[in-house]
Amino acid sequence: MAVTSRLIKKYPNRRLYDTRTSAYITLSDVKQLVLDNEEFKVVDAKTDEDLTRSILLQIILEEEAGGSPLFSAQMLSQIIRFYGDAMQGMMGAYLEKTMQAFLEIQGKFHEQSKTFYEGKGLPANPELWTQFMQVQAPMVQGMMSHYIDQSKQMFVQMQEQMQNQARTMWPGFPFPGAGVQPPVNGASGAARTPETASVGSGRKTAG
Repeated sequence: MAVTSRLIKKYPNRRLYDTRTSAYITLSDVKQLVLDNEEFKVVDAKTDEDLTRSILLQIILEEEAGGSPLFSAQMLSQIIRFYGDAMQGMMGAYLEKTMQAFLEIQGKFHEQSKTFYEGKGLPANPELWTQFMQVQAPMVQGMMSHYIDQSKQMFVQMQEQMQNQARTMWPGFPFPGAGVQPPVNGASGAARTPETASVGSGRKTAG
């Protein structure tokens, strides 16, 4: 039997009600559900509107207001500029794939830590993890640099594919950087290429 996601209702007084435990919970409790990989959905108690993203954004806002923010002001500004941009959808998908790749890297480090801590991995201790990551810093930087280079190459290839598809769909549209098609043979004013020039001069010599 499939496990349904946990349903949390938000009331007009901004209180959150967990229908599974039949009790009111706080934003910190919702954060713990996220940390525990618990599937849940937050809806408006009156309209059933999905408020999950709104609640998650509130949690991120509280974390960012703390002592160790994840996003710099410059990065947040760049994200804001993508709203309404033609690349907005693509940027969202790119960030999601980047996050997935980073989680895979994190999983590899968890596996690697088992060799340093009796085969069980480092416990959930921030200080021990900080020490471990300091030792592994060069490797982390190397992996991230390699991943960034791969991401750039993939983005360039994707951009080229999009341009080729667009030129195929709209052959008459003057795309930036598109080369001018050479005139057909025999057209008036056609530029002579080195090959045709050499052939023409050869015929003149032979005559």
